[in-house]
Amino acid sequence: MYEKLAGMTGTAQTEATEFAEIYGLDVISIPTNVPVIRKDMPDLIYKTEREKFDAVIRDIKERNKKGQPVLVGTASIEKSEVLHELLKKEKIPHNVLNAKNHEHEAEIIKDAGKKGAVTIATNMAGRGVDIKIDDEVRKLGGLYIIGTERHESRRIDNQLRGRSGRQGDPGESRFYLSLEDHLLRIFGSERIKTIMDKMGVEEGEYIESKMVTRAVEKAQKKVENLHFESRKHLLEYDDVANEQRKLVYKFRHELLNPEFNISEKIDAVREEYLEHLMMECGIFDGAPQEDFDLERLRLKLLEELGEAFEPEELEGKEYSDLREYLLGELKARYESKMGAIHPDQRNEIERIIYLQVLDNAWRDHLYQMDILKTGIGLRGYNQKDPLVEYKKESYNLFTELVESIKFEALKTLYLIRFKSEEEMQQEQEAIERMRAQMEAEMENLSTNKEEELAPLTGSKKPKRNDPCPCGSGKKYKHCCGRSGPKRGLLAEKGE
Repeated sequence: MYEKLAGMTGTAQTEATEFAEIYGLDVISIPTNVPVIRKDMPDLIYKTEREKFDAVIRDIKERNKKGQPVLVGTASIEKSEVLHELLKKEKIPHNVLNAKNHEHEAEIIKDAGKKGAVTIATNMAGRGVDIKIDDEVRKLGGLYIIGTERHESRRIDNQLRGRSGRQGDPGESRFYLSLEDHLLRIFGSERIKTIMDKMGVEEGEYIESKMVTRAVEKAQKKVENLHFESRKHLLEYDDVANEQRKLVYKFRHELLNPEFNISEKIDAVREEYLEHLMMECGIFDGAPQEDFDLERLRLKLLEELGEAFEPEELEGKEYSDLREYLLGELKARYESKMGAIHPDQRNEIERIIYLQVLDNAWRDHLYQMDILKTGIGLRGYNQKDPLVEYKKESYNLFTELVESIKFEALKTLYLIRFKSEEEMQQEQEAIERMRAQMEAEMENLSTNKEEELAPLTGSKKPKRNDPCPCGSGKKYKHCCGRSGPKRGLLAEKGE
């Protein structure tokens, strides 16, 4: 996306191959301002994690006793918590930095170089802040870095080590490993275990060997290569989608430009749509007239564009004559409809509708591409290259997308109808009439209800055979004067 691409980082050298292959960038190491005098000591490897942490605590205690500041790097927050509990048991004052204390992070890491300071930090925490040391700490050997585990990427380990020995300051670093560590468990633990067994390493003992350190670095390189291949593979898939993205967004930017000739675009789409529709109905150059499915063509034009044609309008015409007639008629009807509004408004409506159709179709397309990418790997079982298959399938999807955007936009533009001011006024008046009628009915209903519920008034009670005063038209005895069921002798006589 950019003509020039560059950057600076202290840990790009281990990723030089990826920068070259993916981005075409060379990695150049610029010498440090002052020579680095930090001592990077070989790794110490223990059989179990428990032995490793015991050794880390002993080392921290010794350094802390003489006042040398210690920064302990962990691979996860969970491991930070384990070390935190162990240091609490030993009553060693310390700070825990695990990328959760955002407000105090810089403050904590800033003080990590003070005499007697012990700081536990995840590999991600505290980066980008220089840890300053004073002359007293320099005499004690500078900041001491302890790594409790090798990361899968050498770059992360280098970032941890690089927090000590800045600008020519003295410093030390060492990694403590165990055969239970994630990296060694996956790569190389059996080989190192065999070496330890042959050397007769007992519990609590370790091996310190440049050969073993090199073996660990080889394991890291293997993991880095796996991740690189994975990223490269994903990039190859993304490149396919990216080319489509460029084309879609290029057209989208054209649509957003007020100077874009949208009318010309609609004319071209109308012609393409009609040819596509006629082909579906068996109407193409060279086909006999008796094979033309004119009825289907009429129904499609009515259903998709809302434009009705009589059978006699289409019958008896050759392909070219029919095509020219329909094109002219569809254009004339469209212009007649759109001519009722101001040209600027028309242009805006056409562009907005086209944009809405494009955006909705593009979202659906991206979803389809994700589904395709998820299952395309299975093609490998059929001795087919998944990437090649993905390119084929995604090309077909993109072709359908382009056609769908054009045709759906055209259909929408044909189906929309505009109301004149007179029609809108009539519609508003009809709504007002309906509202007034509903209010009158509600008022009438309320009045009748009140009359029904009103108590009988007057000093003289009506006789049973008189009309009921409520106005129902019934006799009083059959309406408001109706009594309950008869009892006793009257009931027997049927009264």
